[in-house]
Formats: sequence, structure tokens, C-alpha cells
Amino acid sequence: MENPRDTLVVVTGASGFIALHCVRELLEQGYRVRGTVRSLASEAKLRRALLPLEPGDRLSFVEADLLSDAGWTEALAGAKYVLHVASPLPKAPPKDDDELIRPAREGALRVLRAARVAGVARVVMTSSLAAIASGHPHDSGHVFDENDWSDLGRTTGAYEKSKTLSEQAAWDYVRGEGQGLELVAINPSFVLGPSLSGADNASNEIVGKLVRREIPGVPQLAFGLVDVRDLAKAHLLAMTAPNAAGQRFLVCSDTAWMREIAQTLKGNGYRVPTFEIPNLVTRFVALFDPTVRLMVPRLGRPALLSAEKARRELGWSGRGMKEMVLDTAKHISERPPAPTAS
Repeated sequence: MENPRDTLVVVTGASGFIALHCVRELLEQGYRVRGTVRSLASEAKLRRALLPLEPGDRLSFVEADLLSDAGWTEALAGAKYVLHVASPLPKAPPKDDDELIRPAREGALRVLRAARVAGVARVVMTSSLAAIASGHPHDSGHVFDENDWSDLGRTTGAYEKSKTLSEQAAWDYVRGEGQGLELVAINPSFVLGPSLSGADNASNEIVGKLVRREIPGVPQLAFGLVDVRDLAKAHLLAMTAPNAAGQRFLVCSDTAWMREIAQTLKGNGYRVPTFEIPNLVTRFVALFDPTVRLMVPRLGRPALLSAEKARRELGWSGRGMKEMVLDTAKHISERPPAPTAS
């Protein structure tokens, strides 16, 4: 049985919402961790975010960028495992899809090539539900799981394309040039939970827009949800489970309509809108707002997802909607407001 203190794990994009929780989980389990960041200027802030943990020399950081070969050989040297979490996640659709697709796809291949050269045993890649259920009609009663792939021939956003194409490229690599390198994909649904660094993250906006009363009501949307703390645990389980190699795992612990999320918040003292916006109104707004436009195919359709494989094969489980939503709202409410421009 391996001793975590003798095992180095590299976490890419270590300053990110999900990645920093993975770093924390690894340190709590006794592993040595090396995080990649775009700039070492962020190291002090990241160490503060991990308090009261004091990992000392068990935690280190190196500079590496998804769009450059520089630094990756050094970053992965001596590592047994890699959690490839880094991938761009914008709050609004970019003007050019390649702004997301290129770093996601090229970055995944850079990490995998460097991992193979370094003799890494296994790479766990953070993919997404966006690589499973996007572009499909959600009114057929089909329950989505790891056997499904997004249909990019239909209307899909840049983020959905980036996650699908980068994961497909990763699987193509390990089945071809990178044969022998173990790969596992984790495909989380919408990720909620507290941010260790205090930084914004796009998926928490499901709750953030309600708490900040930035929308007049709630669209008729359903979400699969997973807490970021439980997602970090899923990464570690996928890293070490012998039977996980070569597998995808959809990770989702609950589903809820947005009105249910709003009602949960209101029932716990938050002043949030609970009026459900008619689909016709949302469709009209979508004519002028590209972010809203991406919601239209899912309006009024339930989130039918199965995470049974992760529960059965990894022994994974996660929090329910109420705990996730309230912890997220608490984090958002306690965070200082962003400074206004003078």
C-alpha cells in the first residue's frame, strides 16, 4: 500500500475553484502536492487560502501555462499522479469559440504528453457534464450517464465544445501515442460550494444571482448539482481506485429546479426572487442576450442524470441540494463586495 507522504501529486491550475479544493484534500490525506499556476506571484495568497493547514515543503508551486510548452516537463517531474483540473470557464460566452477550445484541448494534450515523458502512472482529468449532455433534447426521458457524449452538431456554446473536444482529444491520445498512460475523466454537473480563495466562479452564479437579486425571477431551469468538496473527494477516489483506469465518471449528488433553489434560500432568511419567469419571456430575452440563449434548449426540461457508476465503483457520495445551496449562499454573503469603479 502506497504511503501518501512518499507520493507526489501535481494539480494543474491550482488557483482555480475546483483545483484548490483538490489541493486541500490531497494535503489533508498526507500527499505531497505540486500546483501549477500561471504566475508564482499568487503563491502567498494560495497558501493563506489553505490555512489552518500548514503543509510546509509538502506543497510547492511552479509556473506553467496551457498554451505554452515551457515548464510542463519540470512541473511533472517525479509525480506519480496528475489531477488535470485547469481549463478556462468564463462567465459569458467569448466572441471567438477558440478562446476556450484552444487552451482546453491543447492544454490537455500538453499535460498528457508531459505526463507520459515523466512516467506518471495516472492522470485524472476534470471534464464536465457539458461533454455528456449538451446538444441533446432533454424532453425524451433519457437519463444521461457516462456512455453519452454531447452532440456538437446541434446548438452548443463554446464552453460545451471546449470540454467535449478536449476530453475526446485526451482519450484519443491515450489510445494512440500515449498508450500505457492511465486516464480517468471526472464529469461533474454544476458545481456549488465555498471558494477557498474567495474568488468568483461561474457555476456558483446559480446561487449568486439570486442572493444579489440580479434577476427579477427564476427561469424554468433544472440543474444537476455537486458540491466542490465532494468533487475533490471524487478526484482522489478516481486517482487511486484500481478499476477506475480508462473510465469516465459522471459526478452529481442531487438535482433541483431553480425555483426550488430560490425557495430553499427564501426559507432560510435570504431575500431572493421566487417568481418563475414564463418560458416565452426567457426566449424573448434570449434574442438579445447570448448567455440566456444557451439556456433555451433546457427550458422546462428536467435534469435526468445518473451518478450510479461513481457510487458503485468509486464508493463516492455527496451532499444534498439544501446543504450545498446554503453553504454557497453563506460564502457569497460573507465575501466583501467587489470595489466599484471610480
